[in-house]
Amino acid sequence: MQVLKFGGSSIAHSNSIQKICNLLEKKPIERQYLIVVSALGNITDQLIKCGKLASKRKNTYKNILKKIEIIHINIIRDLFTIKNQNNLISWIKKNINNLESLCDGIFQVKKLSKQSLDEIMSFGELSSSFLISEKLREHGLDTICKDSRDLIITDSQFGCAQVNFIDSNYHIIKFFSKKKPKYVVLPGFIGSTKEKKTTTLGRGGSDYTASILAAATSANLLEIWTDVSGIMTANPKIVKNAIPIKEISYEEAMELSHFGAKVIYPPTIQPAMKKKIPIKIKNTFYPNDPGTLIYIDKNINISKPVTGISGIKNISLLILEGNICLPEYSKRLFEALLRDKINVIFIKQSFSKNSIITVVIYEMDVIKAKKLINYEFYKEINKKKIKPLKIENDLCIIAVVGDNMKNIHCTSGKIFSSLGRNNINVRAIVQGSTEKNILAVIQKRDFEKALKTLHVTFFESKPKQINLFICGLGKVGSTLLKQINKQKNIYYKN
Repeated sequence: MQVLKFGGSSIAHSNSIQKICNLLEKKPIERQYLIVVSALGNITDQLIKCGKLASKRKNTYKNILKKIEIIHINIIRDLFTIKNQNNLISWIKKNINNLESLCDGIFQVKKLSKQSLDEIMSFGELSSSFLISEKLREHGLDTICKDSRDLIITDSQFGCAQVNFIDSNYHIIKFFSKKKPKYVVLPGFIGSTKEKKTTTLGRGGSDYTASILAAATSANLLEIWTDVSGIMTANPKIVKNAIPIKEISYEEAMELSHFGAKVIYPPTIQPAMKKKIPIKIKNTFYPNDPGTLIYIDKNINISKPVTGISGIKNISLLILEGNICLPEYSKRLFEALLRDKINVIFIKQSFSKNSIITVVIYEMDVIKAKKLINYEFYKEINKKKIKPLKIENDLCIIAVVGDNMKNIHCTSGKIFSSLGRNNINVRAIVQGSTEKNILAVIQKRDFEKALKTLHVTFFESKPKQINLFICGLGKVGSTLLKQINKQKNIYYKN
């Protein structure tokens, strides 16, 4: 069995869906294929907007629902033969009416609960999976559509539900133990509680759905089809010379995704990794590109310590300093942050005359975190046993990741000397205990410069250094200096 997941960008238009059908037709016929799909491109965002507008008693949510209906109907008219269009359009209209009734109720009570929002968002995946399964059937492929809510069982933490793997695996194995068609299409992102209430799995939920199904069915391969040709050595929107990584270990992929690489999300990897199922990242629009293979037995290139570079913007440092007993105070600090579900990216502890605990969190959580920590330690702060909490904003993290870094000397020295030569000040440094990553906290304004600098250092041929000396600042000399100044972001030191 093989599991394939197609994201929203891969099914944004009718011609994209047609490409998927053509791709699936070319797959070997001896296997069974499990196809997990996201909502059509941008539909989920529009559905969230509908719910929020309805809760504010703004009738404009009806206009958005109409646009969503038109998008789906236009795709039906583009994709399907005339004889099949009427039934499909009726199905869409019926579900839009149900969606409008739900929004009308939200409009009346002026409240959008997480449970209601999950119900609204489920429309996107339920619609796309139904349409794609019908198109595959029109192509003559033996296909059924299965509602993931019958298989993925979760708790009632609406908005980001936790999967009950025991119950989910039971339902999945039971369903696939009986002979099924060659192609089974399922909506990603959604599940249900034991009471049959719709839930969603949070960010990257469709990828996660595919991984859960792959693990439960012991699939031989999980393919994630998206709009890029694999995991890149750096963000290609920033680093133009970034290249696809041909193969990468599960741990490296998790580190890169945790620190900003958005091709795949960390929870996706866990179920597949436990069963040692390879994950292939492929480009829907360039299917012949090799993509990236994620698996356990990655061949380590001993000459290349670094596999990829990623980063997170908009982070802050919280610095707690004083005459503190680290075990007790660390526990209280994290319990305080946990109470409001504030995510800690990493911590650093140091000992000197005064002990210091440095916590890195997202900038959006700073105000909440400050209140929580000041409340937790107000007695110690009043007695001057602990200094008032210090906060540093406008920072970012650069993560350099590679399984082989621990085996090659001077990797960290190369990182920091490269940053130093380019006048990039490092505020904090952390290296994981597995020695698979090195993290540097720097000023947010240096984010792009740091990514480009480190990419040149580890992945590009070393540029020639030119020493330029100009005598005189006449018309020619001053013009040359102006041209150099305009392109200083391109010609930086290595």
